[in-house]
Amino acid sequence: MAVANAQNTSSLLPLDGRVALVTGGSRGIGREVSSQLAALGASVVINYASNSSKADELVAELTSRGQRAVAVRADVSDPDAVRALFDRAEDAFGSPPHVVVASAGLLNPKYPALADTTVEDFDAMFAVNVRGTFLVCREAARRVPPNSGGRIVTFSSSIMGTLLPGYAAYTATNGAVEAMTRILAKEVAAKGVTANVVAPGPVRTELFFAGKDEAFVRKVEERSMGRIAETTDVASVVKFLVSDAASWVNGQVIRVNGGFA
Repeated sequence: MAVANAQNTSSLLPLDGRVALVTGGSRGIGREVSSQLAALGASVVINYASNSSKADELVAELTSRGQRAVAVRADVSDPDAVRALFDRAEDAFGSPPHVVVASAGLLNPKYPALADTTVEDFDAMFAVNVRGTFLVCREAARRVPPNSGGRIVTFSSSIMGTLLPGYAAYTATNGAVEAMTRILAKEVAAKGVTANVVAPGPVRTELFFAGKDEAFVRKVEERSMGRIAETTDVASVVKFLVSDAASWVNGQVIRVNGGFA
């Protein structure tokens, strides 16, 4: 576990005094979310699955800005590892997380038809996307302090609206996450905690570009305001959802896709 202990110099930032945990927080959208929450004053727990160099690099970057972060390796599909992840967050910053963003995700870059999808690939996506989100949300529901500006944000995809061939198993994981999060929102509301889903369209990440050719990318650009989204486009929505301004937004699925359909 890498730790940045630099003292935040501002006492007026929106998330001062709050702890944020971001799974999949060292790469892609999760990395930008981690950066933006740290910039808002949160002490950020950056979860990663295997690439410690990316996580440590981000911690060092945040340290250089006078922000606070820890990098913690954990397999989100393992219940013991998820419990330990929340324990380490509390050990590092003296409080359970107030903000939990479940952005760890897996997509099969071969984009097989349902008939060609192996059980192994199906299970791998469900292990991270559904089981992982479930375990993180379950721990968040148990540990996020009541009436503390608690926020839970999960990730789905705008593929739920397009239903493209080659994404059957992946889309099924998104449907499960959306249903689970909307029910969770009702269960935690009495504690003053909100739970919402962010469902991006195509975004410039390794996950999106894997297995895609230039012709496919051009078609996507034509269908979504002439460009592929940047990670900042999506992280800005997460930033709003975890803010005090979003206290009355609960149980919603926010499609962030530039009109992609």
